[in-house]
Amino acid sequence: MKAGVVKETAPGERRVALVPDAVTKLQASGIEVLVERGAGEGAWLTDSAYADAGATIVSGAELYRDADVILTVTKPASDAVGLLRPGQAVIGMLAPLIYPELAATLAARGVTAVSLDRMPRTLTRTQPMDALSSQANVAGYKAAVVAAAEFGRFFPLLITAAGTAP
Repeated sequence: MKAGVVKETAPGERRVALVPDAVTKLQASGIEVLVERGAGEGAWLTDSAYADAGATIVSGAELYRDADVILTVTKPASDAVGLLRPGQAVIGMLAPLIYPELAATLAARGVTAVSLDRMPRTLTRTQPMDALSSQANVAGYKAAVVAAAEFGRFFPLLITAAGTAP
């Protein structure tokens, strides 16, 4: 089986669906990993880091042609949907309730879609795949950093619900 990691195209998207450390783990399970050239750049992960981990660096066209499973952070770009073939699978945060037309298109093309944002968040066995909670956690930390930068005054180390900054 071949898993392909796409380069994200959504404006401002810097994440990548798979990091080099995970390549080694997938290969240990017998999965060959293809990485679209430049897929990790937004997350400061070089093609050479993926290659050193054992991935094969390919063009976008090669990735969609050869991969059995497409790994993406967000939904595939509209031009990429046309490259998907029957029997392929797409795994990512596909937001089928927001983009029902995408879900219908994937189904019509015979593509299996696994939307991580629809995984049950309360089942113990799915918690490691809970992309929404992990991203909300990161967003919370980022919000505090942005708030500190914009505050314009001293930002105390300890802040409670009652507050500490006059």
